[in-house]
Amino acid sequence: MAQLPKDGQWKTLDTDLNRIGQIEYATNYVSRPMVATGIAMAFIFVAALAASIFLEQSPGSLVVIAATAFGAYMAINIGANDVANNVGPAVGAKALTMGGAILIAAIFESAGALIAGGDVVSTISKGIIDPSAMATTQVFIWAMMAALISAAIWVNLATWIGAPVSTTHAVVGGVMGAGIAAAGFAAVNWPTMGKIAASWVISPVLGGAVAAAFLAFVKARIIYREDKIAAARAWVPVLIGIMAGAFAAYLALKGLKRVIKIDVQTALMIGATIGLLFYMVTRPLIRKQSEGLENRNKSIKVLFRLPLVFSAALLSFAHGANDVANAVGPLAAIVHATEFGDFASKVSIPLWVMVIGAFGISFGLFLFGPKLIRMVGSQITKLNPIRAFCVALSAAITVIVASWLGLPVSSTHIAVGGVFGVGFFREWHMERRLRKLTLDIPAAKRIAPEERRRRKLVRRSHFMTIVAAWVITVPAAAVMSALIFVMLNAVVG
Repeated sequence: MAQLPKDGQWKTLDTDLNRIGQIEYATNYVSRPMVATGIAMAFIFVAALAASIFLEQSPGSLVVIAATAFGAYMAINIGANDVANNVGPAVGAKALTMGGAILIAAIFESAGALIAGGDVVSTISKGIIDPSAMATTQVFIWAMMAALISAAIWVNLATWIGAPVSTTHAVVGGVMGAGIAAAGFAAVNWPTMGKIAASWVISPVLGGAVAAAFLAFVKARIIYREDKIAAARAWVPVLIGIMAGAFAAYLALKGLKRVIKIDVQTALMIGATIGLLFYMVTRPLIRKQSEGLENRNKSIKVLFRLPLVFSAALLSFAHGANDVANAVGPLAAIVHATEFGDFASKVSIPLWVMVIGAFGISFGLFLFGPKLIRMVGSQITKLNPIRAFCVALSAAITVIVASWLGLPVSSTHIAVGGVFGVGFFREWHMERRLRKLTLDIPAAKRIAPEERRRRKLVRRSHFMTIVAAWVITVPAAAVMSALIFVMLNAVVG
């Protein structure tokens, strides 16, 4: 008959079982990121397999299959990084859950890419290099391949360190670097590169200024009024009308190029009409929603939640329509050059390329997006529905103003700049109020200047990391692309 363990042996057994449990927990924790990586690798493989089936035994099919794999990798990285700017503020403001934000962004990004995505894209990414400077079609193909690989790697690195960067700028840097390696510095359109460099400053400053201006307006007209509910009934429909008009103009100008070509004046007229319509519809709805609410700031935030959800969806649709084509541009250029044996300034994007881009974005967002969504939504500065609404409104308005002025801007830089603008405005506003309050407070109870300086509302470490990543995106992608081109040319050429 087996003997039962003595009292001291029970303790040893419990300790051993606890160790085994800790090992299992640690194994599950370590393997969790590997699951996402495995799914991403499977998608890249399926995309390459689909391309091989679609192309069958056409000339140069192996090159296109390899480029498709890297295009799928690039699309995954866009989903992991760029899309966070559209839904991050809504998640940080708790208007959307992480799961809801990912679902909305995946649906509307894919819809924007497939429904309104540009069917024509500049193969040299908006005139960065002169295609005629390329010696042969083969050299052009390797240059585009190098640009695609370098841009994808750089965006992946930026996501890993937690910095939202412009994927379009990464592609531009990749094309520039490969172009210099292939045809020399004379092949680069330096005035265009100068405009892109200027957008590093213009985009975030404009986005931050517009977002801060709207937040100041909301504080002055609603938050600091004696009857907040009455003020909200008057002004929230106006702000929703401005938002609807801005997004209508934005989508007409940037997102519907595939359907119809619209100039700035027509887009503004469409926006004004839609904005007026939304103002008239939402005015009675806001009045009804505000009935029974208490006269305090928390009640006002409730009125901004639903418009914020719509703004996140519209931003995602516009981003999918406008930016996905730039990301798959090098892949489209490789497909065109392989199929026709030449390279043109503009090529059509095949539907299957756009499908890979759209699905890749969805996979990247679902698997790796939460990290950057949290960064943009809550780790730079604290957001609520009002502040996040100001950021979304700033993104749409700034793009329209920049297009009207002919300024090159990045939607990523505008959105993140809007978050910074809201945070820095709150810091300035808090400091100004503290100065006024200290006049009525005894000297012994006043907050020391050093302590006031320490109480920052924008995390400086994240600010410096993001700005540094913005500045080095183009040169870093260019250097990597040049090195990759040289290696590809040496191995294959």
